[in-house]
Amino acid sequence: MRHLLVPFAILGLLAACGEAAGPEPQTTSASTASNEPQVGDRIPDPETSNDLEDSNRLAAAGAEANDAASRGFREIGWEELLPDGEEERLAQLYQQQMAMLYSGGPIAEGSAADQMIQIGTFNTVPELNEIKVRIPGYTVPFEFGANAEIKEFLLVPYYGACLHAPPPPPNQTVFVIAEDPIRLRDLAQAVWIEGTLFTQTQESELADAAYTIRVDRVETYTY
Repeated sequence: MRHLLVPFAILGLLAACGEAAGPEPQTTSASTASNEPQVGDRIPDPETSNDLEDSNRLAAAGAEANDAASRGFREIGWEELLPDGEEERLAQLYQQQMAMLYSGGPIAEGSAADQMIQIGTFNTVPELNEIKVRIPGYTVPFEFGANAEIKEFLLVPYYGACLHAPPPPPNQTVFVIAEDPIRLRDLAQAVWIEGTLFTQTQESELADAAYTIRVDRVETYTY
């Protein structure tokens, strides 16, 4: 299984872009205060674990993937949403953005340049259109309705995207549509989304998405 949520090189550039665009968010000391993710954190990869507890988690994750496959869902990682050569294109776009940001000197807080800009393309992988998939990520709701139940939200590859950090590229952002309302209680809790994936563009005030998922099932991601 692959759980890589965004290329490390792009995450580094994105983090630098966030620092240039505004003050650095405050964080707690190295995971001593809580187990909650920090802004920019990706979902931990169980394949890197060695101890018995994590090995058991990996086995459980494998069983869940097999169960999903038996129901017709293909487990995918975020890197699979990027067409060939897209990582290189994204790196170039971030480098160009960084050069533009620094060319004019420091950015004043509250100025027109002090904003989170979505960088990237709408290039997709055509073979993924109308495929039933299972993908992990963090939720970004547009608003909370009664009892915190929503029918539309964004699924993103790292914690804090669109709210505390710049949005990921459109082809690393998924617009999620649920027929029945879903209750989201904790944005710091990653989830598994199962549904039918479409190469369908959606625009929103928070970020644009190159992919859309119509939800069949939502599960908590176990770290």
